Amino acid sequence: MGTVQAQANMSLDGYVAKQDNTIGRLFDWLQNGEVAIPTPAGDFTVHLTPSSAEHWRQWVPSLGALVCGRTLFDVAEGWQGRHSLDVPVVVVTHQVPTDWVDAHPDAPFTFVTDGVAAAVARAQALAGDRVVAVAGGTIARQCLELGLLDEVAVDLVPVVMGQGNRPFFGELSTGEVVLGDPTRCVQGDRVTHLVFPVAR
Repeated sequence: MGTVQAQANMSLDGYVAKQDNTIGRLFDWLQNGEVAIPTPAGDFTVHLTPSSAEHWRQWVPSLGALVCGRTLFDVAEGWQGRHSLDVPVVVVTHQVPTDWVDAHPDAPFTFVTDGVAAAVARAQALAGDRVVAVAGGTIARQCLELGLLDEVAVDLVPVVMGQGNRPFFGELSTGEVVLGDPTRCVQGDRVTHLVFPVAR
């Protein structure tokens, strides 16, 4: 099985979005460099600094599937049936959006209604030995609490978003979780790419 990795662009004070799900300056680093790289789905092109471009070129091909919650799926409007990273997407939801499924019959999306653990297992089956990326703070928190995460990857942005925003993990029912020292630390422009191992 591949690594299960929670992944987020995060502010210095730990937020991944504003309360209205807008992202502020968190993704500015995707367009502040001279290295042009089309996304795997070809829906847009990122412009990265050389160090971020090298990080991107190692990370993107390693991905085998994505797990997200229904909120992120809805905010992204289902990525119009094809995620920008061009990987299968497993959506944790209470109710399958049948109208969306009918409108996107060839979309590589799976909707799982029996919990996060089942969604991760489905994503691992799809990903094989490649990475399962977990996106969205609520789903990442549940995966951390259930002991499903191998790594936490953070694109840390030097912005303080303030109160009333959405934290990466939020309040853990299990209390404090201590991660290992970063196994990856890449300094970009207006971003630091970090990967932390999770003790399991």
